[in-house]
Amino acid sequence: MEKETPRDNLVFRLFVYGTLKRGFSNHERFCANALSVEEAMAFGDLYDLPFGFPALVVPAASIQAVGTTDYKFDATEQQRLDIPERPSASEPRAYGEMFTFDDPEARLPELDHLEGFDPEGQSLYRRVLVPVEALTGSILAWAYSIEKPTGTHLPGGRWPS
Repeated sequence: MEKETPRDNLVFRLFVYGTLKRGFSNHERFCANALSVEEAMAFGDLYDLPFGFPALVVPAASIQAVGTTDYKFDATEQQRLDIPERPSASEPRAYGEMFTFDDPEARLPELDHLEGFDPEGQSLYRRVLVPVEALTGSILAWAYSIEKPTGTHLPGGRWPS
């Protein structure tokens, strides 16, 4: 029997703040089989877009990596990189949930498709690796962010407001 390597057992974490959260329209299809879920917070501004879903604007300094089509690499990179210093207390926050998933090669393409993220082309959202605060502590997680939203700023950092 072959011993499995850590690369075969890759997990990745995803911070969600909109329709992927528990109780919302895309949760069951895309997130119901997560290994774990916990309340979490990321640094950035949350906006309610006119399309019925939110968008997160993450400060450029918080972005540790941008997603690729090499999903195993993305999961490995998430585990390899160090968590940067926590932003100041005055930084805006977005509240949501952090999911831990297995099988990045199956799950990330589906999530990228849902979010309209094309690592090799123009996209509304980008999948970015950002620091997230959860009950278990500070960790890096992937999140879908937008650069310049058009919508209503949600100063409380929660969607729906």
